[in-house]
Amino acid sequence: IYISDAFKLPVGFMTVEEYEAAMEALDIAYGQIPDDKFLDAKRKLSAQAKEEVRNSTLSGTIGTVLVDGGTWGDSKSFSDKMRLLEECILDGTVLEIEYNSRKGIYTRRKIEPHVLVFKQGVWYVFAFCRKQRAFRLFRLGRMVSIVVTEEKFNRRPVEKEDIPLAYWTDEKTEPVRLAFNEDGFADALDWLGRENLEENADGEWIADLSLPFDDELIKKLVGFGKRVKVLSPVALKERVKETAKEILALYP
Repeated sequence: IYISDAFKLPVGFMTVEEYEAAMEALDIAYGQIPDDKFLDAKRKLSAQAKEEVRNSTLSGTIGTVLVDGGTWGDSKSFSDKMRLLEECILDGTVLEIEYNSRKGIYTRRKIEPHVLVFKQGVWYVFAFCRKQRAFRLFRLGRMVSIVVTEEKFNRRPVEKEDIPLAYWTDEKTEPVRLAFNEDGFADALDWLGRENLEENADGEWIADLSLPFDDELIKKLVGFGKRVKVLSPVALKERVKETAKEILALYP
């Protein structure tokens, strides 16, 4: 039994004075009894930085994380688009964009960009849309054009909880049961996470969870090919079968 090096005490567990006293006590104890366990304890307490950045997923330290925002075969256009958005977020500059919606409808609107969001391999910008008079998530890949205006905006207060990272509500999901074979296990981990997968006696990995019964789910399942099998519901099985038939019809 041991404590992970990534473990951190709950915020507020110690006051600053209590924290400093504990560190001094460990120094004194090590001076009296030079046992490495005192150094280990001090090291783990030291990881509990008092000035830690709140609401950050990673530290942002240069050299520890590399995120390539470009697409495969990118000619730097996508990366340039990201860099432009980041600059306008920092400068508080209003953008005028032409946006291609999921339904193929082109609209022109002004947005106030606040945060770049990376979710499930897709880049978004969380921005206040003046057309809708509300915050929206815009996919960067669907931005046909971006024009930097001379207008500035006052940044609105935004918390992580304000960004709709779930993308769907419980009311829009249905219970789904999937079985992944060994070849599909690695990709299933990336998609659903290990906590949602249980191995059965046949060596299959079973996932029981609620998912949105929409076109995105069908595309995801078809992308797995023979590495996944839909166990339930029946309606989802039929949708996948019909899609497979449509694909097969393209290759007579």
